[in-house]
Amino acid sequence: MSEEKQDFLRRWSRLKKEAAAAPAAGREIVEPPVELPALDSLTFESDFKAFMRGKVEEGVKRAALKKLFADPRFNVMDGLDTYIDDYTKSDPISDELLSQLDHARRTLMGPPKDQDAEEDAKPAEEQKPAEVVKSDGDPAQDPKAL
Repeated sequence: MSEEKQDFLRRWSRLKKEAAAAPAAGREIVEPPVELPALDSLTFESDFKAFMRGKVEEGVKRAALKKLFADPRFNVMDGLDTYIDDYTKSDPISDELLSQLDHARRTLMGPPKDQDAEEDAKPAEEQKPAEVVKSDGDPAQDPKAL
């Protein structure tokens, strides 16, 4: 079996050397030059395949594609434009909406409770007296002395 493998490798090596020694011109496939239509005469229905071949210059290829996509049929919104708005600009809440919100709050929760009005309405006896801090006379122990 090693002889068969060796014969295979020798034959493969020989064929590879012969292929490399063959003239390069014989292996090339020569394509006939393609006549490209004038860019001004292109329409949507024109055949753009000739412009997409590998031998066509990049600038000519781009010009043909630019001409193709300039057609208004490619300028149609697809319906997936839900999120194209600029949401960084906030709209102020209108006075009408604020009044509706205030009315809904009063209807659902009752009139607003103002804490300042409640404290003023309480008698002086019900209000908590200020906390009296007893001092032992030692200024090191008095936190207000600092």
